[in-house]
Amino acid sequence: QVQLVESGGGLVQAGGSLRLSCVASGMIISSNVMGWYRQAPGKQRDLVASITRDGRTNYSDSVKGRFTISRGNGKKTVYLQMDSLNPEDTGVYYCNLNQIYRDYWGQGTQVTVSS
Repeated sequence: QVQLVESGGGLVQAGGSLRLSCVASGMIISSNVMGWYRQAPGKQRDLVASITRDGRTNYSDSVKGRFTISRGNGKKTVYLQMDSLNPEDTGVYYCNLNQIYRDYWGQGTQVTVSS
């Protein structure tokens, strides 16, 4: 089994920054992809950013140039640096780990951006 624990959400004013962290534990293999998804109220859960174990990144168009995803040295931690936040970034952010064609999810952390 794999466990993911997120931290770092909160309330911030538009234009501000937040940094999310996610620590993975359990049966983690070397080949995996970690990422962050966002679910706004009444909407589906969408990919925000992802990163492979060797550092290849992918971003949704709405966050390119504002958010940066990275992994810790031990490769079991993933970060999401969020800058220039706007109210449309509000939602629950979920950490995701995909390995052997299976998805694992964290419990989610709330990010609220006030205008």
